[in-house]
Amino acid sequence: MSRSLSAQDSTTTEAMSQFIDKPPYFNGAHYSHWKNIVMIFMQSIDYNLWDIIEDGASIPMKRVGEIQVPKERHEWSNQERKQVQLNAKAMHILLCALGPKRTCKNFLL
Repeated sequence: MSRSLSAQDSTTTEAMSQFIDKPPYFNGAHYSHWKNIVMIFMQSIDYNLWDIIEDGASIPMKRVGEIQVPKERHEWSNQERKQVQLNAKAMHILLCALGPKRTCKNFLL
């Protein structure tokens, strides 16, 4: 069962409740407020998740001749695999928070 915290919408006096183990759903309004809540939610899971949102995902690369190319999955180190896992976790949180109507607009699946 999910526990919830009470929060207050900054534009109304109506109290809202937010589950502490589910990402806050974006309803299309008050983006700045939602962004701050999502940032804190992600950082509470793993502080590095928000870095991925801000800086972008890193794909494990290797040098082949003069160019950098993506590594095959079997070539990834444990650290690279953890980084890719964090990216997947960040994407999952955003997909859940945005819902199906906004997901297709923001992600290429």
